[in-house]
Amino acid sequence: MLAPAIPAVLLVLVQISYPLASGVARDRVTVAVVLLSAGTALVHAVATRGTRYALGFVMIVSGLGLVAEIVGTATGFPFGCYAYADGRSGPAVAGVPLVVALAWTGGLYPVWVVAGLLTRRWAGRVVLTAVGAVGWDLFLDPQMVADGQWTWCAAGRGLPGIDEIPYTNYLGWFAVALVMALLLNVLDRVVGTANAFAPAAARLLSTAQTQAAAPDVAAGTPALELGTADSTGPEHRSREPVSPISADAVVPVAVFMWTWLGSTLAHAVFLDLPYSAWYGCVGLGVLGVPLLVRSAAARRG
Repeated sequence: MLAPAIPAVLLVLVQISYPLASGVARDRVTVAVVLLSAGTALVHAVATRGTRYALGFVMIVSGLGLVAEIVGTATGFPFGCYAYADGRSGPAVAGVPLVVALAWTGGLYPVWVVAGLLTRRWAGRVVLTAVGAVGWDLFLDPQMVADGQWTWCAAGRGLPGIDEIPYTNYLGWFAVALVMALLLNVLDRVVGTANAFAPAAARLLSTAQTQAAAPDVAAGTPALELGTADSTGPEHRSREPVSPISADAVVPVAVFMWTWLGSTLAHAVFLDLPYSAWYGCVGLGVLGVPLLVRSAAARRG
């Protein structure tokens, strides 16, 4: 997992520099953050799932994201009336910077992976991904609006403290991310490695009938008690096991945690955006808190 770790480390370092930059330098940092986040996602996808999966992911997420942004800026649907600043983020198509399409991939990928760790049910993963996408945007939108990267037409119709961003934006994010997640679920099935980032204990559940415990050898984690007297019954097989994070998922999980906790700190302390710090912390916390609880429970077990 060294290859995806390199752009992930660079991503963190560049993001740290964001509050220190201004003007053109900040615009360049913003573009660099997007490129590194998308690069981290795609390098990790290639390393763990293969080139076919990585290409499918970026085509679905960046492709649909770009279409949604073009339609959105032209019609106000599904996000609301908004417009991007001219000439600040590189080449654009129909008024939408191309880098915005990559931002969708970079932001949604770690959310998709974490959602897959929290549930093995496809419908639950789809909904959690959409919720996580909205949580991410509760950080992203206020930060970019404060920096003038885009502006909204209807101020005063949003959440308290960030009312320049209308409620329709979050509804649009949920809807678009929901469609993306549905298509990603299809991609997983086509590629044939659905929910491959689920902890190893979950993948070993089918062999638990003949085992008292199954160690996660690849991740180097302690054995989990999977083979109790009744653990092979239907009521146990239907449960989602509490398991540690597999080694393959470490990089996107780390990016997710950094986005969640790092953005909370940055907005509250360095960017003077206290409201979005709270909103984003709660929004991504819908996924982050259960992830921390399950990881802690697995270590204790």
